[in-house]
Formats: sequence, C-alpha cells, structure tokens
Amino acid sequence: MGSKSGIRIAIAGIGNCASSLIQGIHYYTPERCHEDVTGLMHTTIGGYRPCDIAVVAAFDVDTRKVGQDVHRAIFAKPNCTMVFQADIPDSGVIVQMGQVLDGISAHMADYAEDRTFVQADARELSKDEIVAELRKSRADVLLNYMPVGSEQAARFYAECALEAGVGFINNMPVFIASDPDFAARFAARNIPIIGDDIKSQLGATITHRVLTDLFAKRGVKLQRTYQLNTGGNTDFLNMKNQDRLASKKKSKTEAVQAVAKTRLDNENIHIGPSDYVPWQNDNKICFIRMEGLLFGDVPMDLELRLSVQDSPNSAGVVIDMIRCCKIALENGVGGVLTGPSAYFCKHPPVQYTDDIAHEMTDGFIAACTAVKAAAAE
Repeated sequence: MGSKSGIRIAIAGIGNCASSLIQGIHYYTPERCHEDVTGLMHTTIGGYRPCDIAVVAAFDVDTRKVGQDVHRAIFAKPNCTMVFQADIPDSGVIVQMGQVLDGISAHMADYAEDRTFVQADARELSKDEIVAELRKSRADVLLNYMPVGSEQAARFYAECALEAGVGFINNMPVFIASDPDFAARFAARNIPIIGDDIKSQLGATITHRVLTDLFAKRGVKLQRTYQLNTGGNTDFLNMKNQDRLASKKKSKTEAVQAVAKTRLDNENIHIGPSDYVPWQNDNKICFIRMEGLLFGDVPMDLELRLSVQDSPNSAGVVIDMIRCCKIALENGVGGVLTGPSAYFCKHPPVQYTDDIAHEMTDGFIAACTAVKAAAAE
C-alpha cells in the first residue's frame, strides 16, 4: 500500500506528456493495481502506486492553460493526445504563468492557434516566486516537460529545483543530469535527479537499441542504420526548427551508438525527428532500417515500422521515475540516480545496456525499500 502522504509533484509544461501522466495517475486506481496489470513496469515502488501521486503545482505559458485547474488544462489545445481517462475531478491546483525564455520557437507563429502555443499575457513568475511556490506546495519532485531546444528554460527549472530542495526529473534533451557541473551541485545539496531525455516504454529509441544490441550479441556486423520519425503533436511541430534539434539528435544517436559493438561513422547512422504531419496528432510513426553482414560476410537488412501514441508511451516510464525519486528522498540519496537514469533515459551520465540498467534500477529499488522497511520496524 502507498504512504498516506503520497508523492507530491510539480510540473513545468502542461502539454501532451503531462496530460497522459495525469490521466494515468487516475486510471491506475487501487483496484487496477494488481500484479499482472497492463502497462506498468512496476506496480509498486517503495509501496507507492501510480494513484499515490498528486500534482501540487503546475506551470505553463499558454493562455488556454494558465489560470485553469491543472486537471482541465491537460485537455486544452494544442494538446491532442489520446484521452483514456476523461473522468478526472478538479484538483484545486491552478496552472501558474512560468518563464517563457526560449520555450517557444519563433516559427510556431506561422501555424494555426489550435496547433501551437498562444502565449498568455499574464505576468511571468520570477525565479524566487516559483521557488516559493515549490516550497509552499511541499512538492517532492519537479518534472521538466519543456519543448525540445528549450536550453534556457530547462536550466532555469533545474535551478529552481536546486534552490527549493526538490528532486528533479529531466524528461527532455537538454543535458542537466549529464552535465558534470549540475550533477555535482545536485549531489552537494543531496537532491536526487534523473535524466536526461526520457526513453519511452516501447518507443523508437528503445526498440532501435534492443535491435542494435541483438546484432552485437549475435555476431552480426552493423554497417549502417537510420531511424526516421514523424508525428503531428506540438513536439514535432516545434522540432521543425532545425536549430532546436542539436541536443535531441545527439541524445537519440548516442543511445544507439552506446550499445553497438563498434561505433558507426557519422555518415552511416542517422537518427532524429524527420517531419511534422498534422493529421497524425499524437501518433508517432517510426521507420528503422539496419544493414549488416552475417556469417561469411553475407549481407542482410532489416526494416521495421512502429506506430505508437507518443505521450502515453512515456507516461508509465515517468511514473517509475517519480517513485524512484521519492524513495531516494526518503533514504537521503542525492545526486544523479545512476541506474534509473540509465534505464529510463536516452542520455544518462553513464550509458549501460538495457539489461544491466534494468538490474541496477531494480537493485536500487530493492535497497531503498529494504531500508524503508527496516526503519518502519
């Protein structure tokens, strides 16, 4: 059973991913949280179920979300993810105006309002005000859901977490946990951080990694590969600005290179968002091609098409990240959570194969749970 106090989270960026996360918190009721429940990698972590998580603070910059109850804001445009849990009562938590910084790409103004951000005219909260809100709400963890390429905004919210003393989960590809300076500062404050760039439950990158690892283990020489992704949500629209893609492409490419038997030359590997197709909405379609040599240098190739709802595909992973952060806080563990970062993220400070990262994460959970159980006796 979960703790009576539960897990209190703050969210920066109330987009599709936040919508799927909050829907999931309410979908996975105590009755649904049995051992063979669909969609969860861990039914409980440290005694916490998904339904033990509650949003206590939220920040955004869109006029259709700022000033709204967070449970209403998750269904506002331009969000377009699948609704699988519509019956969600108001939370009493109002979305507040965050800092814009570089969170909105200039090219978004060229698209219809229902497809893109509409900046609110509310006053932006200062760093001190956001830190004060995190403290007042008694948040345990702050989730960063800024758009890809929002370097300043991601670092701003990481600074807020450090100052407020709350755990930080970096779901996007700005390098915070994998930045030695930030990692050292979180360690010095004994604040847990997981990052960077979430690896979806069964998404393009994890599938590409598993196949690349399979090639290596089966003695197949991988010669060249690509991963092409299309989607119609705001994330894909945002990524039409190539200037915002440098860290995203690096994160996704390194996730695959890290498990290859021999690193591929840059000209032989291409991984990254490819195009924005409006009618796809939150449906992400991935095309992977891999070419290699089998026994006797006989050539082979593999082609795969994967279609997923992008935001729900990440929500279950985030729920595990939140719970790992919480048990780290309970056990006084700060700094980068190495195992969870490697298992849940594309660009952790240290890359491990997924089977090793899985073992490390389960070991971390078991160790923290054992300490908690011993303390309760």
